[in-house]
Amino acid sequence: MSVYQLKSRFQDILRPLVHSLAARGVTANQVTSVAAAVSVALGLFLSIAPLPRWFLLVPAWFLLRMGLNAIDGMLAREHGQKSVLGAYLNEIGDVVSDAALYLPFAVIDPNDLMPVMAVIFLSALTEFAGVLGQTVGASRRYDGPLGKSDRAVLFGALGIFTAVGGTFAAWTAWLWAMVALLLVWTIINRIRAGIREAHTAAR
Repeated sequence: MSVYQLKSRFQDILRPLVHSLAARGVTANQVTSVAAAVSVALGLFLSIAPLPRWFLLVPAWFLLRMGLNAIDGMLAREHGQKSVLGAYLNEIGDVVSDAALYLPFAVIDPNDLMPVMAVIFLSALTEFAGVLGQTVGASRRYDGPLGKSDRAVLFGALGIFTAVGGTFAAWTAWLWAMVALLLVWTIINRIRAGIREAHTAAR
């Protein structure tokens, strides 16, 4: 199970807005670039000024960013805006954005920044494993249990926890360890699914 499985319903809600944006000349690459730029800016701001109340921006932006990610994909697929540049922007932008948005939690964790850095690394590796499916004759894999959308929910919840006065302590190490294990599980699932799909397609 993964939050990603709700994507089709989310897209149905956004479709009228996407039609309007396309009619106004808004492009998928513009939406992708704006989403990445704001994500990096917010991540840097929270890393430099990690005041608890500002972490409420994390869940708010994750929700908006999920909408923007859906919108750029729909503009590309449904309005003839697919491009090679767009594919690069989409994948690289997501990885960089996630890293920037997760980084502030390393700053506010009083224990050690290494667990969060490990989560950032493994998160990037999950997306790499997903993209590699396309190089072996499979589709771009989005298997869970901790894909991009699931991580958005997790870090959004941590943002709310921080904003309402929650503090990171010794228990946080166990949280990051669990997240790391789920990310490793996700990587394995994506590799297995990609291999299985590629073998099926080759028959």
